[in-house]
Amino acid sequence: MTSGILPMLSGLKVIDITQFVAGPTASRVLAELGADVVKVELAPYGDRSRVQGVKAKGAPENAAPHSTYFFQHNHSKRGIALDFKNERAREILRGMIAKADVLVENFSPGVMARAGMSYDDLKRLNPRLVMCSISFAGQTGDLSEKPGYDYIGQAYAGVTGMIGEADGSPAMVTMAIGDVSTGVSAALAIVTALFHRERTGEGHLVESTLLDTYFHMHEASIPRVSKLGKKYVQKRTGSQHPDGGPTGIFKCGDGHYITLMSLSHQWPQLVQALDMPELLNDPRFASASSRRNNNDQLKEILEGWLASVGSRDECLKRLERHRIPVAPVLDLNEVIELDHLKQRNTVRTAIDPMLGEFKVPGMPVRFSGWHGPSHLSAARLGEHNADVLREYGLTEEEIADLHQKKVFVRDRALG
Repeated sequence: MTSGILPMLSGLKVIDITQFVAGPTASRVLAELGADVVKVELAPYGDRSRVQGVKAKGAPENAAPHSTYFFQHNHSKRGIALDFKNERAREILRGMIAKADVLVENFSPGVMARAGMSYDDLKRLNPRLVMCSISFAGQTGDLSEKPGYDYIGQAYAGVTGMIGEADGSPAMVTMAIGDVSTGVSAALAIVTALFHRERTGEGHLVESTLLDTYFHMHEASIPRVSKLGKKYVQKRTGSQHPDGGPTGIFKCGDGHYITLMSLSHQWPQLVQALDMPELLNDPRFASASSRRNNNDQLKEILEGWLASVGSRDECLKRLERHRIPVAPVLDLNEVIELDHLKQRNTVRTAIDPMLGEFKVPGMPVRFSGWHGPSHLSAARLGEHNADVLREYGLTEEEIADLHQKKVFVRDRALG
């Protein structure tokens, strides 16, 4: 942290009742910006993501699960664990929310209301509360009751159907782009609602959904489909962009791949890089639409040139000399060793007492006058029960009784 400068969200109190990725991402962004986030896990096992990812080796037999997956999405928060079905636990939780600035939850629609914690219930306790509900498809609408995760959102939003080889099946993006983006969108909505509260004194209910987030990612197709109707059908084009360019993934002479993106105005530059001036007068490639219609031939010509050049590094060098947007197709082992990402703290090193040392993604934004914490930690199950309960006025005897009755639970390996 920069000396003498408070964290951006210092003093903000956030209650996080979420699990998996989207909800925890929203609260983790707030936590990294300095908010005091208390993550509420549900007894007896806590966030279900604790059993995903790489788990701690050699952990005590009675230890609750603790994993890299959980750590990545929940570091920088304090953690408590309670029996959400227990009325005493819900009573304490309502008392915490009454004093909080923000509540983030990602239960199925209706669960909070049945627990007496709908937004209408909670704003009577705390009119300044900003409550963020994160779900698959929203709190209302035909799909609101449907269980759904990232890949279900991909499919409903028309993303899955756009990916894959033309003569094959649709393909899946096997990383939680929608989950993470939904969390970031939720964090933006929360901060916007807080800004509104500063001006009006009013709290707010905001929603962030996987389906809305994925649909929002279509940068060009929705207006096109809307205007052209059945005249336009989005086709799967495998490694090539459907609009041509050429834009896509291409194989070099050494078997490695590059991604190249050549916009319409860059076509002369690409021809110059290939040293094939005859392509400028070739009717197959005379316009953006003709290049799109002859994408396969263009790919063949480009890969022929790449094969003649040889190594991926040399191919990149020759193309970059002409300012062609191009990149090596890297695997993650290569990515996390990129000096650029290390220099910008985009890839961060975490050290956990149980998990050891490993890399996690850093914050996707930077601030000129403040830097986040250099050390990251993620709570063990119920690790901060006592600390948090003391802050909310409970005595040591009451805290011990809550643990004894399993209203609150704690990783037994913590002692």
